[in-house]
Amino acid sequence: MEEAFNIKIGYGSREVTLTILRQADYYKVIYFGGIIGGVRFAADGEWQPIDPEEMEAGDLPQYTPDQKGERIEIELNEQTVETIGSEIELHHLEAEE
Repeated sequence: MEEAFNIKIGYGSREVTLTILRQADYYKVIYFGGIIGGVRFAADGEWQPIDPEEMEAGDLPQYTPDQKGERIEIELNEQTVETIGSEIELHHLEAEE
């Protein structure tokens, strides 16, 4: 299994850093030490979201937004999932070089 890696994505007017952890057939998406969900590259060539309840959490808790702090509530909508998927693909291309 691969080491975890970080990606940066734009979310609203902010830029957030997410940690990506590869699993057997999907990627866990982690923000501030908690799982916000996962993404999987589907047979139709599109990235699909995975609900945190459908994944093995392991040692990580599910992410809970901190309303008073720097954290934001990230929703794995279609656009966010595609952006995360593109960053994962870019990471793998750069790792091959």
